[in-house]
Amino acid sequence: MSLRKKLYEIIFEADTPAGKAFDVVLLLIILASIVLVMLESVVGINQQYGETLHILEWVITIFFSIEYILRIAVVRKPWTYILSFYGIIDLLAVLPTYLSLIVVGSHSLMVIRAIRLLRVFRILKLSRFTQAGQNLGKALWSSREKIFVFFFFVVNLVIIVGTLMYLIEGPEHGFKSIPASIYWAIVTMTTVGYGDISPETPTGQLLASFVMIVGYAIIAVPTGIVTSEIIRGSRDTNTQVCPHCLYDQHDNDALYCKKCGGRLNEDN
Repeated sequence: MSLRKKLYEIIFEADTPAGKAFDVVLLLIILASIVLVMLESVVGINQQYGETLHILEWVITIFFSIEYILRIAVVRKPWTYILSFYGIIDLLAVLPTYLSLIVVGSHSLMVIRAIRLLRVFRILKLSRFTQAGQNLGKALWSSREKIFVFFFFVVNLVIIVGTLMYLIEGPEHGFKSIPASIYWAIVTMTTVGYGDISPETPTGQLLASFVMIVGYAIIAVPTGIVTSEIIRGSRDTNTQVCPHCLYDQHDNDALYCKKCGGRLNEDN
């Protein structure tokens, strides 16, 4: 087996011992990088250990840079990976630290801080290692039309309820405008209940009670939609990545990619 093929199996596959070990190491480094970002935001820790945190950040950035370059080098179609979701996330994992070297000057310290905080997007790299996370994302995408229709219904409902509450209560009871009343309807329907605006008339309280009851049903509907898609789409799959299009949701007995038709086990 060629070196490129071996590296491909280690980096992109998780069914081999080497691939699993690589994923575990990468997972631990991602978690460590997220912890570093959090620690740097604590003033006391940053003042005392800022230099150490800075060195560790560069070590992690160099590791992610090598990983990113290797992924481009071993994949059959580099641009397919570069423009993919994970390719963009991998780029975001290394780009902020290098950009902080370009943006210099005391007047741009806030800009540097904002750029460096983008490193928190490394947490999105975690989704690569969880089959459950991939199944959830696929279920959300499959149910997008139903969720959109449901969301459209909820938007119409809060507009109607907010307008009615504005007519019932009026500015003298805190409902100063229709947008403010719609804000109250959203807060009440989602069962958040800040309490900054509340109805005082019996009619308004009756309408609020109706909104509260409807809110519980509304919370349950999208959960049921997504759950049904998860159950429908659940099947016995593995983590084998297609070398042609990088699709990774294949059945265990699949010989060809269901997305592009390419052979799965051919040499890269």
